[in-house]
Amino acid sequence: MTAQTSPFMQNLRRSAVWFVASALVLAVSSIGLSRFLENEAPAVSLALYPLNANALIGEISQGLNDTSDAPDLDGLLAKAESALRFDLGDARIFSLIGEIKYRQGKKDEAYEFFDQGRKLSKTEINSLQRSISHSIETGDLSKAVGEIDTLLRRWPDRFPAIAEGLPTVLSSPDGYQAVLAAIRAEAPWRASLFAALGKTTEGLDFANRLLLDLTESSAPPKSGELSVVISGYILQKQYEPAYRLFLFSLSDKERKLGGYVFNSTFEPVSSGKPFDWQLREQSGLEVTFATSQDAVEGEGGATVRFLNTPVKKAALQQYIELPPGSYKISLIASATNLKLPKELFWSIRCVDQAGEIARFNIPEGTYNRQSLSREFAVGPIACPMQLLRLETAAIAESWRFRYVGTLIMHKLSIERLPS
Repeated sequence: MTAQTSPFMQNLRRSAVWFVASALVLAVSSIGLSRFLENEAPAVSLALYPLNANALIGEISQGLNDTSDAPDLDGLLAKAESALRFDLGDARIFSLIGEIKYRQGKKDEAYEFFDQGRKLSKTEINSLQRSISHSIETGDLSKAVGEIDTLLRRWPDRFPAIAEGLPTVLSSPDGYQAVLAAIRAEAPWRASLFAALGKTTEGLDFANRLLLDLTESSAPPKSGELSVVISGYILQKQYEPAYRLFLFSLSDKERKLGGYVFNSTFEPVSSGKPFDWQLREQSGLEVTFATSQDAVEGEGGATVRFLNTPVKKAALQQYIELPPGSYKISLIASATNLKLPKELFWSIRCVDQAGEIARFNIPEGTYNRQSLSREFAVGPIACPMQLLRLETAAIAESWRFRYVGTLIMHKLSIERLPS
């Protein structure tokens, strides 16, 4: 015979079950809320769930990055070491302890923690960055480049953080060869490297050397890399090496388009380099290039279609290099119903000086293969580089001055006249 449980005991059991269930719900809710707040409010997150490693790491990181007050390094170290007792497998905790010790001046100890962090996670960001700096400082530049490659493959946005150390790396034969090997292997940070090097005189020398060394490799220079370095030389006013690099970069097919005006017949092979044709985004017109074979009735060249709207500033330009002397610029052009409320003209200007060297206007109307030309001179006063540009005389986008019609420029050339 089974003894019946008294109502009191039944109620007591129900209460115990309810209490345990409520405690579990509260615990789960606290953990969930802690996870929700761990990035925005790590201190609150820890109060809800003290074992939240992400929140603790966030709180320590905030303390280290607080610029309003000197961080309590001893207090932060105690928190990090306490967290380590609960989780020996989190690379971030080792990295934080290393960072704290580094700031305390205990660099040897710090690098032991950074190394341990790297063993647990090859891409732990802070350990990687500190290790890169340490490798550069100690002259182990091949190792530094390998670590840079690891960092940037995982954290491509961190390139600015390591850009400052690149000249030191490239100044060493070992470092240079390691970088060259990485970009030959198509490292994903290759474009960022050339963009960074193109901003300084020292960097441009390294960039130019890398481009030359890549020429005969299985990963030759790319058009964008050449363009950024050539543009860098121009910004640094180093016009001669800019033009030499452009000529060096030409393919056999492109060399046939050479002359004082590159690609004078507007073949549709634009590379985007500064000494090649550069098309600018411009409302109110469309510019297209076509070969004689592609164009209607064999009329190749650059076609400019005006869309019955105002047109301001330039649409087409190219840097050129003319030594001092006398020249003639010539244009063969056709037009259909061309209406130009303000002038449309080709201009030649010195890059470093205000004012024009030459200008000639394009006539309105309808005509076929009309020849236009004018003579001009480049004086002995410093004018090492010029800008050739198609532009309008409009200074405001007034709807009273709407450009209409079609212009086809078959050939634009510059020839030097006998002295």
